[in-house]
Amino acid sequence: MKIDHSGKATILFGLGAAIIYLVMVLGTLSYLNDLAGALPFDLRPSGYSHSDTVGLLEALGATGRHYYLTRQIPLDTLYPALLALTLISALRWRSFRFGPTLMTRIGGALAILAAKFDYLENLGISFMLLTGPEPDLALVKAASTATILKSALTTAAILAVIASLLSVLFRRMLSARTTPTAR
Repeated sequence: MKIDHSGKATILFGLGAAIIYLVMVLGTLSYLNDLAGALPFDLRPSGYSHSDTVGLLEALGATGRHYYLTRQIPLDTLYPALLALTLISALRWRSFRFGPTLMTRIGGALAILAAKFDYLENLGISFMLLTGPEPDLALVKAASTATILKSALTTAAILAVIASLLSVLFRRMLSARTTPTAR
């Protein structure tokens, strides 16, 4: 099977990730925020304490916890993979077209780690939603840690892609300045 390095995969994965992200942010997460009057777990990049978790789970009630588990979690099962595939395919395209760099080498690993921690976060949130309004402290700490690591690694992976693409842009701009124009 021939791997396409034209950037089409990046665009397709990116569109899929963007659609899922918009559905989550404007749909399920917005609904959960309105229902509970507090940010859902997925929108707390710096994590959450046990008391924050208890407060959110109580505010969601059984209906909100069920909605979170049956609507938000399935969407967030698709999103991490699509985001990782978007970032990795962008890095592969950049590396194939312009040569590998440190950023193209580590960016893919960061994207995969971010997705893994997103899945661990989803697993922890699912367990907390199933447990009810009084989850175990160790479970909350594990889920919160996964949330923090997912957020940091996602940011790092996106910055790696941006840095690798900006280096191409800067090289092209410098090349255009130093290349004499034909008259």
